[in-house]
Amino acid sequence: MRPPLLLAAHGTRDQAGVAAFAALAKRVAALAAPTRVAGGFIELSPPPLRDAVATLAGTDLHLVAVPLMLVAASHAKGDIPAALARERTRHPGLRWTYARPLGPHPALLNLLAARISAVAQGPAPAVLVVGRGTSDPDANAEVAKTARLLWEGRSYPFAETAFVSLTQPSVAEGLERCRLLGARQIVVARYFLFPGVLPDRVASQASDFAAAHPGLDVRCTDVLGDCDEIAALVYERYHEALAGDIRMNCDMCVYRVAMPAFEHRVGEPQHPHDHPHDHAHAHAHG
Repeated sequence: MRPPLLLAAHGTRDQAGVAAFAALAKRVAALAAPTRVAGGFIELSPPPLRDAVATLAGTDLHLVAVPLMLVAASHAKGDIPAALARERTRHPGLRWTYARPLGPHPALLNLLAARISAVAQGPAPAVLVVGRGTSDPDANAEVAKTARLLWEGRSYPFAETAFVSLTQPSVAEGLERCRLLGARQIVVARYFLFPGVLPDRVASQASDFAAAHPGLDVRCTDVLGDCDEIAALVYERYHEALAGDIRMNCDMCVYRVAMPAFEHRVGEPQHPHDHPHDHAHAHAHG
């Protein structure tokens, strides 16, 4: 029997996002059967990650943890590993193999292209790929890389990048750049796995920009969501981890490379904030 598969996600206050996560977990479990699958969140919403670990560790102290993250930012690099490390106090002997985040990946590019096609009308639109945004420059660069790879070989006149939090360019700044480059139809591709507060904010900000520019056709895609393609990608990451073929990109990691303005973070100890539902804790994002 292969070790159980643990799905580790961030969490959201949006019930549609929680439901989409549960549906994806069920889809992955059907794909991976008879491998046991459970999933949980590190904050904001149940089920907590500790419950998922307890479900799986009852019969097997070796897990494969797949972070349901599109890029390797602080949640994937620090918070989820820290949460798993704390579980050793509840389950002595617990060990895990940690998979890499989901993106970038051809399956995600194809899904983004499909979401764009679903809302675009007429000639190929300009595309603005909007990610969550993070204080980790390497993770932000992965979103920019995704936008570039999405553009390559497709008929979009161009593809730009923006973020909804923590870094620039903002959604409005990204849309303005597209407008100045001559776009008349822009599709905002929301690069998120599940519904939530931040994807809704992207749609709201895009709508506000469109209202202020009546001659501009601005449309938003759906999020990537619960689907067979994401389930297959999760299962691929699981098998990579089992085979030891994780291929994590560390060439530009802010903790390993002296990036301009981030030199002080090279070798910096990880101090993840306390996510598990062991204590009352909440964040404003989600």
